[in-house]
Amino acid sequence: MPALLKPAQTFCNLPFGDDLATIDCDVAIVGAPHGTPYMPGTPSHAANATGAVRRALGWFSAAPTQIDFDTGEPVFGGATVVDCGDVPGDLMDGAVNRKRIEEATHAVLQRNAVPILLGGDDSTPIPFIQAYEKHGPLTIVQVDAHIDWRHEREGVTHGYSSTMRRASEMGWVKHMIQIGARGPGSARAQELADAKAFGSKFFTARDVHANGLAAAIAAVPKDANVILAIDVDGIDPSVVPGVILPAFGGLSYQQMLDVIHGTAARARIVGANFVEYVPERDPQGSGAQAIARLVSNTITAIARQRR
Repeated sequence: MPALLKPAQTFCNLPFGDDLATIDCDVAIVGAPHGTPYMPGTPSHAANATGAVRRALGWFSAAPTQIDFDTGEPVFGGATVVDCGDVPGDLMDGAVNRKRIEEATHAVLQRNAVPILLGGDDSTPIPFIQAYEKHGPLTIVQVDAHIDWRHEREGVTHGYSSTMRRASEMGWVKHMIQIGARGPGSARAQELADAKAFGSKFFTARDVHANGLAAAIAAVPKDANVILAIDVDGIDPSVVPGVILPAFGGLSYQQMLDVIHGTAARARIVGANFVEYVPERDPQGSGAQAIARLVSNTITAIARQRR
């Protein structure tokens, strides 16, 4: 695979892991600005997200000597973390992009590190999950305003409307917990029926606000290997305004912390992706800061599990 591209600034100014074959860390950050395009030659709406999230936090939010009161521990919880840069993208060829994302994720797993993918749009998790073929069985805990069970959209089967359907076809994905769906979105009656037939368990945003997250967390199989699949439009737009389809009534920042730390208390987080941020729609950058803090919390949760 081609070498990953060094970012202008690494996430929280972490060390740059310039060789995936030799990284030695607990957690590896990988950026994927480009996935499967619906319009070949046109960059994803979220292509600039990786840089924005990397730049979001200042020294006070990133220094590992600082106590993080979200977790009660120093920032990153003592984990060793490197930023491996961005997977080079091809604006004309989604299959090439998928292959490169899968290879980069596989390389991180081979080094016994936990990969965290920064998207890019919601087509980038498809090859990310594909890389876990020999690391299952897996449970996916998804936070998203949409359920992403379309078979195809505009003839494209691996685009950002089809993420969970493609994951359901991977034999190592055994369970899905889908949190935060609300409003009109990508699902029609048949897609919802197909998801339920697979066994996906749904906890809509209204369910969460009415009843809390305890039932959703309890649905995660005990001691499972979990990928957190976070489409940031699952978070309320008051927290992350920069998305292509803002939907009111999403999860709060504190509820997102409950998803991350509640899942980690019950199961093992073996990977995470944070996708669909559109920095051009967030001129103050507050959404990037929130996403970067959620990534930081995920790193600390992984550190606790590896201790």
